[in-house]
Amino acid sequence: MEKTIKQINETSSNWEKKIFDFLKDIIRIKSTSTNEKEVVHRIKKEMEALDYEEIIIDKMGNILGRVGNGKRIIAYDGHIDTVDVGSIDNWEFDPFAGTEDGTYIYGRGASDQKGGFTSILYGAAIAKKLGLLNDVTLWVTGTVQEEDCDGLCWQHIIEEKTIVPEFVVLSEPTGLNVYRGQRGRMEIRVEVSGISSHGSAPERGDNAIYKMAPIISELKALNDRLKIDDFLGKGTLTISEIFFTSPSRCAVADGCSISIDRRLTAGETMISAIDEIKALPAVKMANARVEMYRYEAKSYTGLEQSVDCYFPTWTLPEDSLFCQTLVNACEQTFGSRPLVDKWTFSTNGVSIMGLKGIPCVGFGPGMEKEAHAPNEKIRKDEVIKAVNVYALIPTIYGGITK
Repeated sequence: MEKTIKQINETSSNWEKKIFDFLKDIIRIKSTSTNEKEVVHRIKKEMEALDYEEIIIDKMGNILGRVGNGKRIIAYDGHIDTVDVGSIDNWEFDPFAGTEDGTYIYGRGASDQKGGFTSILYGAAIAKKLGLLNDVTLWVTGTVQEEDCDGLCWQHIIEEKTIVPEFVVLSEPTGLNVYRGQRGRMEIRVEVSGISSHGSAPERGDNAIYKMAPIISELKALNDRLKIDDFLGKGTLTISEIFFTSPSRCAVADGCSISIDRRLTAGETMISAIDEIKALPAVKMANARVEMYRYEAKSYTGLEQSVDCYFPTWTLPEDSLFCQTLVNACEQTFGSRPLVDKWTFSTNGVSIMGLKGIPCVGFGPGMEKEAHAPNEKIRKDEVIKAVNVYALIPTIYGGITK
């Protein structure tokens, strides 16, 4: 194993410049959700240069590249879309310049998560080059629309039977630790109706905003008593948006609605989360409508999809073969055991494991706090260290499962 790790380290060191150049290239390509076409074609070009054996761009626009042709099928996933930059005034540099210094590479998507994708792309290539695939077929997936609807990409991949891996490694940022789960989430809308009247005679109407006010108070109290899980933490609920309808500023509001960001811990379900809101006295009193939002969008390829905004909780047991494969790869590469933890945010694991039951585990370069933040960056040494771990995983997994 020592010889193998030395070969991996030497190869990644020799490839550093092209690894960093590729990461900077894809940062320079703006690729918000449903606008990933250009970055997909840049990735295809890099896969060809790295001698990937099969490259697929599916109907949704996900790009999948294969190395190896073994009996054991695993996948490395990285989403290639990003959020937008928000207020440019909060940035100290051009978010799409793709710059670097001695320590960091800078730009939107550096940590979330073009850095992780770059690492899996090159880690798989090194595994192929050095003959380390060990009877494993390894797919690298560059997935789209994750930022708008996490997991939709993998629902499509699995339901279309493009690939069905034994397990998936998620390259979202973990700071080079191993993550084995996350809370789920839902996007919920609560809507109440009223009756408009002239603002000079509000008693003639039924003000929808007033009807919503006690609902908001009860929702805040509901958040305080939601379940707590020892590993995943507490379920949470917060109001993220509020809307109203009114004939004018001189009228009683005849409609009011709110959006709720609901984070689900272990044991909470789509049905239980909806039912506990419906059971609130103020919701009943106002005869409020409670329902999930639906995500409806057309991918850059023109594929239209519509799904409920429900993203299940998932947790992989720490003693599972898949989690221990990652822990072992980190120990062999770094000489110490990684922290085994969970994400605060959401990932494609909501579909891969949460909906479809395929085990997944997280390991990636970059820090979670960089995600969606201005002045996003990633440590260059973490990108290379992640490459080395990804190159080693097939050897360890293939050896364990023989």
